[in-house]
Amino acid sequence: MHKLEEISKCVGFRETGCDFHITCYFLNKTACYWFSFLSFVSILALPWMYICYIAYNDHSDLNWTAFRTLKKWVNWYMILLVISAVLATYCLLLQVFALLHFAIREPLDLHWLHKVLLILGLLIVTLGTAGMSIKWKEEWKTVYMSFQATAPFLQLGALVALILISWLVFQSYHRAKTTACKVFIMVTFLIVSAAVFLCPLVICSPCINNTLPPKPALVGHRGAPMLAPENTMMSFRRSVECEVVAFETDVQLSKDMMPFLMHDDGSNFLLRTTDVKYTFPGRDNYTHTNFTVQELKMLNAGEWFLRTDPFRTVSSLSEEEKMQAKEQTVPMLSELLVLAKEHNVSLMFDLKNEKNSTEFYDSDSYYTIETIKKSGISPDKIWWLPPGFRNDVSKIAPGYQHVYDNVPDMDADGGSFLNVKYSSLSTRKISDLRNRNVSVNLWVVNERWLFSLLWCTGASSVTTNACNLLKNMSRPDWHLKPVEYMCIWISADVISMLLLFGLFLLQRKRKHVSHQSTWERSVPLLAL
Repeated sequence: MHKLEEISKCVGFRETGCDFHITCYFLNKTACYWFSFLSFVSILALPWMYICYIAYNDHSDLNWTAFRTLKKWVNWYMILLVISAVLATYCLLLQVFALLHFAIREPLDLHWLHKVLLILGLLIVTLGTAGMSIKWKEEWKTVYMSFQATAPFLQLGALVALILISWLVFQSYHRAKTTACKVFIMVTFLIVSAAVFLCPLVICSPCINNTLPPKPALVGHRGAPMLAPENTMMSFRRSVECEVVAFETDVQLSKDMMPFLMHDDGSNFLLRTTDVKYTFPGRDNYTHTNFTVQELKMLNAGEWFLRTDPFRTVSSLSEEEKMQAKEQTVPMLSELLVLAKEHNVSLMFDLKNEKNSTEFYDSDSYYTIETIKKSGISPDKIWWLPPGFRNDVSKIAPGYQHVYDNVPDMDADGGSFLNVKYSSLSTRKISDLRNRNVSVNLWVVNERWLFSLLWCTGASSVTTNACNLLKNMSRPDWHLKPVEYMCIWISADVISMLLLFGLFLLQRKRKHVSHQSTWERSVPLLAL
């Protein structure tokens, strides 16, 4: 009789095929709430993992910002990336587990630890997104750019996900008790399916075209900092092996007005990349004007690279290369000019303290030009980037190639060489500039997907930390003619539609067989 009472709770049992387990599942509101919350966190965690992967090209920016605050170098971005990967994997596996419970008509009963971890995961994603929007908002441009490289593959992935989830959608459709519920389920699914099938209509990628531009030339960013300590002679020599067309570096003046190479500026400018804390105790917070060339040469500028392993590449070096890296010192600009002249490589640099100068003949520009003249390097090998005294530079060094950091200044001076961050120009704008015969160098490009995208766009050159990786690319990661992409798109959509239709019919047949079997089993029970 107890079983009869349970069955009697299923209103219209004979007409709808309702069973006890389904009713109990939907009556468990707590399980439904946690299933919804799990789905919500999963929907957020996967895109967050994608964002972290895309932003890895600029991970050193985050580490550098943290260093300036904490005065200690830690690869914070790698920690963030690992946490995000673990969170996304955990949510995905838990979501699959929940869907399997739904498929076998069992309520989802999450352990309290899973609930705590899901709430913690939501907090991590929320804080990460807010932090990026406030402190690193330019990175959203990179995420937007990435869709031009990944959208075709994301659409194919969405088709696979659509096919996998359709089994549960069709199951829910056939289980629905009312016509309104059935219509809602099917209309929603059809709208989502149409969006997935037709999204290639709005996908615009420079890698979908009939012609592939020449491969961009490589500019060594502070040399080859993945293979040697940045801004050291070893680093620049390693970049020569990558066949770079130019060295990119940073120039400052010592106390005795000699140009040397160092990226960090202001107080603590030696703290990150030298052993100033131990060689000159108490002077680690001094500026460039407090050190002579002789004192700078006493510093070790390579041991930090082996200790912190900023690009996770030290393990790829031989023991001999590690010993060489450990012995690096702070180089002078004159040393780099000798190397550039020897290998016929151009030179582009920032003057880190130029803003402090008011008179040209007292400025970093003047002393730098004098050092360049003494080297005997061909003037056309100097890509002059500092904007401060450009007119004065043109007068005393007329052979330099002037490089600009924005289009209006370049156009005003009648220039034809632009050096900007890769995300500051749209792919269409880059193509337009190249059609005007403007050389476009983009910084800093380290990842294959980004290099491939800019290659398709037609960039002249890129400044990179990863010259050793990009030099071996003979083609972009992918490049398709519009006709080829259309064939792939239509074929994938047609195959997906056929599979979805087949799964719908199969679920319908299974429902019909299950309904008939349930009815036959229930007749003797109801006769009691």
